[in-house]
Amino acid sequence: MLNGLWLGFFLVAAVSALAQWLVGGNAGIFAAMVESIFAMAKLSVEVMVLLFGTLTLWLGFLKIAEKAGIVEWLAKVLGPLFARLMPEVPPGHPALGLITMNFAANGLGLDNAATPIGLKAMRALQELNPSSTTASNAQILFLVLNASSLTLLPVTIFMYRAQQGAADPAMVFLPILLATSASTLVGLLSVAVMQRLRLWDPVVLAYFIPGALLLGGFMAFLGSLSAAALASLSSVLGNLTLFGVITLFLVIGALRRVQVYEAFVEGAKEGFDVAKNLLPYLVAMLVAVGVLRASGALELALEGIRHAVNWMGMDTRFVEGLPTALVKPLSGSAARAMLIETMQTHGVDSFPALLAATIQGSTETTFYVLAVYFGAVGIQRVRHAVGCALLAELSGVIAAIFVCYWFFA
Repeated sequence: MLNGLWLGFFLVAAVSALAQWLVGGNAGIFAAMVESIFAMAKLSVEVMVLLFGTLTLWLGFLKIAEKAGIVEWLAKVLGPLFARLMPEVPPGHPALGLITMNFAANGLGLDNAATPIGLKAMRALQELNPSSTTASNAQILFLVLNASSLTLLPVTIFMYRAQQGAADPAMVFLPILLATSASTLVGLLSVAVMQRLRLWDPVVLAYFIPGALLLGGFMAFLGSLSAAALASLSSVLGNLTLFGVITLFLVIGALRRVQVYEAFVEGAKEGFDVAKNLLPYLVAMLVAVGVLRASGALELALEGIRHAVNWMGMDTRFVEGLPTALVKPLSGSAARAMLIETMQTHGVDSFPALLAATIQGSTETTFYVLAVYFGAVGIQRVRHAVGCALLAELSGVIAAIFVCYWFFA
């Protein structure tokens, strides 16, 4: 899948450049494409330097949380809910702790770090699966919730924005929170319908109703604020939450007599191992996206969408942020490259860049997750997993567009 996508970027760019040269005599297009190759390779290394630090930092803090029992406590708190949503998983099964750790890593925006934990969780669920080739209900629910990208603290998005010179990297905190809530809710409801889960169970309602009331009240409060106040509140809450989580992990770790420094270093080493494997993929995708943009092929495709949107009488500003949404279901590295390229082209605090960042933080690489997670345990029949995951993905993109117009237009 990634091989075809990567090769396709280069072939489309080559055809577009050749057509411009033959029809319009634009020989300079080839020089622009070559220049873009080296510029994007340099940008990849610059981004990776900061990504090394971010993943190392947050996996260090996540290890403190694990040793302090925070993850185990979360598993116990969520245990009654999991018992209703995944009735085939016995209480106290190791899969529940791994699922909780995976959700915690995803919630912190550590998508690359969450994958190894998620694979362990999928293997643990496979031990309970009576079929070696057909996905179980628990596996499908876990995968769809994973693919819905529930991101409560998108630190990697903050990092990309900071690296590109954003005055306030946390400005997109609330838009991502609202959009990812929409995608996760749609993903859960779609699986519940397919699996006939009893969401009206008193225990399930005891978890969901307070959350729904809090989210609804919060959105009502946000609706009373001006656009400037919304951006300011998003910044304050994003930075406050980020620092608050760090402080909470350290304080609880110290109270539980965890050797916080040693635990942090242990987790940080894992972060370094995860990050160092990302550079080749980031270079490959950023170079391909850069060439695609320089050839004019990407702008030609966006122009077609722009004309269609304009014909329907709609505002077209969101079109420039769509490249991230178009490739996100296929490849996280390609979407990451599209996000960075959009920031470079339009400015890190432009509307397209803010929308692309929100989409990146509230959607997931659906086909990649399906291939990796199910492939790791030999699942061939995925049943309703694809449809539910794509529905959640689409909901996240639509919600991101509406939320960004609300906050930034």
